[in-house]
Amino acid sequence: MKTLLLFLFLSSCCLAQVKSVDVCVYGGTSAGVIAAYTAKMYGKTVVLIEPTRRLGGLTSGGLGQTDIGNKYAITGIARDFYRRIGKHYGRFEQWTFEPSVAEKTFQQYIKEANVEVLYQHHLKKAEKRGTKIEKILVENGKSNQWIQAKVFIDATYEGDLMAKAGVSYTIGREANLVYDEKWNGVQLLDKHQFPDGIDPYIVPGNPASGLLWGISNEKLAKTGSGDKKVQTYNFRLCLTDSIENQLPIIKPANYDASKYELLLRYIEKKQPKELNWALMHIQPMPHRKTDINNSGPFSTDMIGENYNYPEANYATRQKIQQKHEDYIKGFLYFLGNDARVPEHLRTEMKKWGYPKDEYIENNHFSQQMYVREARRMIGEYVMTEHHCEGRQTAGDGIGMAAYTMDSHNCQRIVVNGMVKNEGDVQQGLGGLPPYPISYWSILPKRTECTNLLVPVCLSATHIAYGSIRMEPVFMVLGQSAATAANVAIDTNIGLHEIDVKKLQHELNGNPLANKSQAEILVDNDYYQVKLNGNWTVAPKGYGRYGKNYLLDESKGAEEKSVIYNPGIPITKKYKVYIYFPHLEQLSKQIQVNILTNSGKETVMLKPQNTESDWLYVGEFFFERGFGNTLEITNQGADGAVIADAVLFIPDNSKE
Repeated sequence: MKTLLLFLFLSSCCLAQVKSVDVCVYGGTSAGVIAAYTAKMYGKTVVLIEPTRRLGGLTSGGLGQTDIGNKYAITGIARDFYRRIGKHYGRFEQWTFEPSVAEKTFQQYIKEANVEVLYQHHLKKAEKRGTKIEKILVENGKSNQWIQAKVFIDATYEGDLMAKAGVSYTIGREANLVYDEKWNGVQLLDKHQFPDGIDPYIVPGNPASGLLWGISNEKLAKTGSGDKKVQTYNFRLCLTDSIENQLPIIKPANYDASKYELLLRYIEKKQPKELNWALMHIQPMPHRKTDINNSGPFSTDMIGENYNYPEANYATRQKIQQKHEDYIKGFLYFLGNDARVPEHLRTEMKKWGYPKDEYIENNHFSQQMYVREARRMIGEYVMTEHHCEGRQTAGDGIGMAAYTMDSHNCQRIVVNGMVKNEGDVQQGLGGLPPYPISYWSILPKRTECTNLLVPVCLSATHIAYGSIRMEPVFMVLGQSAATAANVAIDTNIGLHEIDVKKLQHELNGNPLANKSQAEILVDNDYYQVKLNGNWTVAPKGYGRYGKNYLLDESKGAEEKSVIYNPGIPITKKYKVYIYFPHLEQLSKQIQVNILTNSGKETVMLKPQNTESDWLYVGEFFFERGFGNTLEITNQGADGAVIADAVLFIPDNSKE
């Protein structure tokens, strides 16, 4: 029987058709879509393989409140993505959006570049010749197909192609000693933590009665020690309070109220007045929808139930995902219907439901679980917390990150007779200064594989990955990977031999991969900026663009200004925008002077400043050279004046 099955398998492999392309992208995540689009825009033949029915990964799967850290780090087509989202909502840029809008935007890229997509195809095997992947075998349950390519890109959250290709990787948390780090490994901190005094046992005070559901009997290991535990997963929830667009939250299959006994003990101890922050983080999206994330010690994260996920086969992963879905649906149902939950919380929960117009193909619930980390490659270069905190700078940067070093909890255990969560780390709150991600961190070791790029499960420690693992950054790295593939194919050299400076030049000079003129960004700490008067450098805060911004709170008592000289490469019209971080004390009007060869023009801006955003100044004709300036002044200010980034967008309509 075994011989027959082996024969049938080998026969199916031999009979499978072979498709030959320049670039094969496995994984239709946000990074995968952008990588496939980029490669196709460079004229390469491309196939994008997605194991599910939907493109975009987490970005179209509920994560509508984009985790950025600093918008300065988001470049190229990733920045264009949020501009397209903004256009949908009638704005310049938009970083909060509905899942359906994100999915349609990804589909725009696919249609514009005419990218071939194989949906619902899973990877079965990879064949190598020496250090090169020659072809991979994928199947959709009905048939098999070989994909042959010059360059492969693994854009999955799990690193499946990387693993099949025999590339070294790790899972879990390195001990701090491995890379001389501080925030890796076991960490018992106070973020999303239970208050002291919550009993972990089924019968309070009686260990013999057993532990409540969700609590592990493992002992707390030494701080900073390593293990194979990965930070917890959940779903980013799109709900709505619109009655017209709402389906009720009903009791899910396999509902078990005993799973939420610990939640009741936390509620009794905490006495929360509302759901937000204490039990979940409810972030508003357009059209009365939400992006709900974990918040607090007992929330939407299903702690400890994902350890087997990274290495599991597709069928087992689906079972793990179903457990997470049942848990989170049960969590919502419990809060809205269990009589032991305080009435005001039940009433608040009852106003929410599943949106009728989202995830229609999946019973109005996201099919993309938030896989915060799985496998991580051990490649040519490893990103560590030293890069995140600026103590070490990676050479050959092909993208940037700036988010907090963020790990969700990894386990729930008993410490000194009380229930505690372990593993939540949030270092660098307010966002880190943007730092480069090395090209070599998306490359396997050259002794292992020479035609594979890994922009998602890249080479980084657990804690550094916690900063890098943001969806916009994955898009940036996806574009960088595809651009590197294009360079390697065009020059007929290996990925490890390309001139990274030329790659950087291409990314900077052709940021949209369509040969249009790049926009000109001048941040306040660039050499083209001149200060008049004494300005305060404000280095912290989520709102800043880049490392810092300049602040004056004198209300014009002492005349001050900041002058930006963009250095115009081509004579034409440019639309001008100024970035203003959110500040309650911001002046209601800010004077801006534009100096061109035609003379001086003064514009009085009236920033609303309800959020950090770009403010449109106007469209101006600039001649080539350094004879054009923009000046932000404090004249007539009735509050604080900020000078941060300025953007000059060329009119490419005739190009």
